[in-house]
Parts: sequence; C-alpha cells; structure tokens
Amino acid sequence: MTHLEILKKFKKFKPFELGCFCISLCFILLLCFLDYRSVGSRFRARGLGVWFGSGSSSHPGHDRFGFLEMGRVEKCDIFDGSWVWDESYPLYEGKDCLLLDDGFRCSENGRVDRFYTKWRWQPKDCNLPRFDAKTMLERLRNRRLAFVGDSIGRNQWESLLCMLSTAVANKSSIYEVNGRPITKHSGFLVFKFADFNCTIEYYRAPFLVLQRRPPPGSPKQVRTTLKLDKMDWGAGKWKGADVIVLNSGHWWNYEKTTRAGCYFQEADGVKMNMSIETAYRKSIETILNWISKEVDTNKTQVIFRGYSPVHFRGGDWKSGGSCHLETLPDLSSSPVSPATMFYSNIIGSVLSKHENRSSSQTKLEFLNVTYMSSKRKDGHASVYYSGPKDGGPAPLHRQDCSHWCLPGVPDSWNELLYAVFLKREYSLAGISPATTVTASPPPV
Repeated sequence: MTHLEILKKFKKFKPFELGCFCISLCFILLLCFLDYRSVGSRFRARGLGVWFGSGSSSHPGHDRFGFLEMGRVEKCDIFDGSWVWDESYPLYEGKDCLLLDDGFRCSENGRVDRFYTKWRWQPKDCNLPRFDAKTMLERLRNRRLAFVGDSIGRNQWESLLCMLSTAVANKSSIYEVNGRPITKHSGFLVFKFADFNCTIEYYRAPFLVLQRRPPPGSPKQVRTTLKLDKMDWGAGKWKGADVIVLNSGHWWNYEKTTRAGCYFQEADGVKMNMSIETAYRKSIETILNWISKEVDTNKTQVIFRGYSPVHFRGGDWKSGGSCHLETLPDLSSSPVSPATMFYSNIIGSVLSKHENRSSSQTKLEFLNVTYMSSKRKDGHASVYYSGPKDGGPAPLHRQDCSHWCLPGVPDSWNELLYAVFLKREYSLAGISPATTVTASPPPV
C-alpha cells in the first residue's frame, strides 16, 4: 500500500474517529517509554490480590507488634493470617542444599514455575521475626533438636537442615553421625553441626504410640495393634532432647489402620470397633501423660506440629488424584472444611480438657499449621518427586499431593518454629528481644 493510498484511507475517517485513533496511538507510544516490567508486574500482582515484591500484608494501615516483643497483655494468633508475595524468598535454593532427599527437589526434578517458593506467611496482628540461621544455631549450641513423626515430619526436618546450613560456610562440617546417607530411611537420622556442637535429629514414629504384634487370641484379621496407652519404642531416645517437635495424623486413617489389619488396643484388649477419632484422641492423651511424667519441661521445649492437609483433586494417591496444575495459593479468607480440621480440632480439644482438669499445666505448644497449609495447593511435589535419573517426572496417575516441595511450605512452618523457640529462649533468659531480633517484614 502506497503513502497516497494510506492518506486516502484517513480521509474517510470522521473527525471524532480520527481523534480517538490519534489518542490511542499516543497512549501506545507513551507505554513504550515506560518500564514495562514494572508496570506489568504490578498489574499481575493486583490480579492476585497482593503486590508482587511487597512485604506488606493485605491489611494496609494496620500497625503490628513484633511477635517476640509482645508481652502477656498483647495477644497474637500467629496461625491466623495470609500468604503474601515476597521477592526475598526462598530462604535457600534446593540445588545448594546437600541435605535434601531427591523426592523433595521439585525444581531439579523438572518443575519450571517458581511461584510456589515466593510466598511468606504473614500473621494478621503481628510480625514474625526474620529467620536467622546463625541466631538459631547459636541458641542450639551444645543442644539437641528432634523431629518425631511421619514422613511429613521428615519433610519439615529436611527443610530446617537446609535453612540452618545457610549459616555454615564449611558444608562438610555438617554430617550424619552414623555415616548414613540422607535417603529414605526407616529408623532415625542424626545430623551434627560440628561448629556449634548441636544435632538436628529425625525419628520415624508415624503414630507416636506403640505399634506391635497383636496379643495372643486376637481375631485372624488383626495383624498388628496400636497400643493407645504406650508411647513408641523410640521415646527413650527423644525425651532427652532440648527441643522436640512431634507430629502425627497422616497414618491415622482407614487405609493405614483397619484395612491394613492394624487395630487399636488398650491394656491387653483389642478394640475391634473403636473409631479412628476415638483412638486418635486417646493417643494424644497418652502423649500428654508421657510429657508430664517423662519429660523435664524446664529443660525441654515440646511442640506438636498440627496436621498438614493434602490437596488431591479427582481421586487420592492411588486413584489418579492430581495437583500438578496448581501454581498459585488460595488467597481467599474462606474457612477450612471440618474434614481438613479434623485432627487439629481433636488436638485442641484434648489440650483444652487437659488444662482444665490438671492442676499443673502440661507444657506442650501447638504449632497449628493446618489452616495456613490448606491454602497452599500449589506447593506439593505432585509429579516432581521423581527426577530425570529415575525416569521422572512421575506419571500423572501417580501424584504426590501430600508431601511438599523444598524450598516451600515447610520452611514457613519452621519460621513459626523459630518464633516460638526464640520466644521461650528470651523469656527464660529474661532478655528483651527488641534489641536482638528484627520483627518487621523483610526488606524488598
């Protein structure tokens, strides 16, 4: 088309139409002079309900205390909050951490998106202290921290190993005391941070109470029993630790108990018709009694980490359930279903009753991560628990929507663990945290 033909086309426009065209053209040219990436990122962030790259929360103008600075008068539920985008995250990179199972290395196993690593948990009414690996290691010097529970507890344990290792220049000074590799292991693993003479330990005990052979005379379908009034055999190894992080829940279901021939036992009697809810409640009571009788809570801080929800869609782990297409959290403030809160509600109920009927309060802190984790359907390993060397990613019908990618959601659990750990440390030492730890959102 020649210049003359173009001019003839323009003559056909009415003055109003020509004016609109010119204004639109000027606007487009103006955009060319702007930083598109900055504008684009802000528009995308608005679509998600938060500002990408912003450490602020969804409650503008709301002044918050630092969690560590709060006294007995001020209260803050650190489990009530929202996920906010934070460009300073993740706290470590999986490729830089040697203390990580291949099954949690989602990025290395082919997951391309990185959104799931960029979210920080922001409590509604206070600010958490910024995680400082050096501070935590100094506080753990000459001490033991033990995780006890199922494979989700192992997920959290490996997360903390990676977070703490960022403060250690000589990575060879971190090692498993028995020379065992950090691959799937059925017993226990103890990693020592030699520069601080401290150990970060994991003990596999998915029920926390004792699983054993059934008593003589039990019905044929009873292959094993859970002794609801006895702690796991390994309890003697944990009770001397300075910090104990317990968890259970994922094995307390029909598939892992009754269907597998595992029934519930009290004293010498097998309870063939006892419900899982009743059995789980009794197991929590046993744990509280064990703490009261066996653990020196003046020395040992005992924490129970709540249930971590699963996010299978269209089935479960063995029937084609999936989560591989999830790339963003649920940023709504909608309540969580009663089914999701099942285990956490039982723990809360038992703790409340125990405190009401006991003259001396059992010192068990409840790290109730269920609500915050329920919003993170994007954070699971899905098909990325299997890497290229194992022929991965895994097939779509065999997804893992229970365990979490690392770095990822368990890092946030450990930030909460860090906060309650420091809170107790400073309280026992009579230290004012205001001059020691920054409790404001991290810089961006």
